[in-house]
Amino acid sequence: MKKHKKFICLALALAFTFPIYACDDNATLPPSNELENTLPDQVPNPETPENNGSDTSSPPVTTPTPTPEVEPPKPKTAKYIRCTGDNVNLRSGAGTSFTAIGQAEKGTMYAVIGQTGNWYKVNYQNKTAYLYSEYAAVFTLEKSDNEKVERVIEEGYKLLGVPYVYGAVRLHDGKGNLLKGFTVNKFDCSSLVQYAFYKGANVLLDVTTRTQVVQGKYVKKSELKRGDCIYFTNETRQYKTGVERIGHVAIYLGNDYILHTASDYARIEKMSSTRHKFYVETRRFV
Repeated sequence: MKKHKKFICLALALAFTFPIYACDDNATLPPSNELENTLPDQVPNPETPENNGSDTSSPPVTTPTPTPEVEPPKPKTAKYIRCTGDNVNLRSGAGTSFTAIGQAEKGTMYAVIGQTGNWYKVNYQNKTAYLYSEYAAVFTLEKSDNEKVERVIEEGYKLLGVPYVYGAVRLHDGKGNLLKGFTVNKFDCSSLVQYAFYKGANVLLDVTTRTQVVQGKYVKKSELKRGDCIYFTNETRQYKTGVERIGHVAIYLGNDYILHTASDYARIEKMSSTRHKFYVETRRFV
């Protein structure tokens, strides 16, 4: 009987306890509309590490952007003029009101370093001068991609028109020691080349054509490049042997044009058949 009473009491206790817990659970739940408002805007990706408990992500696959083909730069050219008139005035400024500082013979060539209106600016005897475009025919030569070569040639431009004097005092003794008595107002062929390479590229060349020709790098005639130095023989030396054959030097500009000085003044000219006949060899210094 006592066991029966204990069972009845336990059953009554459980019956009263369950509703209490049920009420407590319902009290903690928000209304359905509030529950909807608390849901996140986006459903989490089940493939993320937060949901599957492991890191299975991998770097995104990217397609490499193809490198666009770069067109090679167009060759830069140097501009020149050939005087088409007889004894055309070279003036100190771009106009007939400026003083004439020299005259250009028919066929004389200059490098164009600028232009003002109808006047071409050129180098002449270490000065700048202007020649009227009506008396000039323009042509171009391809520039070297070697900046030193172009600087050497530019130094040569400055000397155009400077008188030729055989045995003119050199700028230096071949070792860089400057010589007393040197002037930019006169040159022979080897002293002009020595000067241009020293000023333009800090290259030390010797004092004569016969000592310069053993310097630098030998170059085949078929591989001539702008800035190379061509060594020639001449009427009096053509039958000699070895370096004794050498009697002249010029700086090659391209397309058979050379810059040199011989007999009258420093000039640009196209190699004649006689020059080709007297060709001995080419040396490259830069």
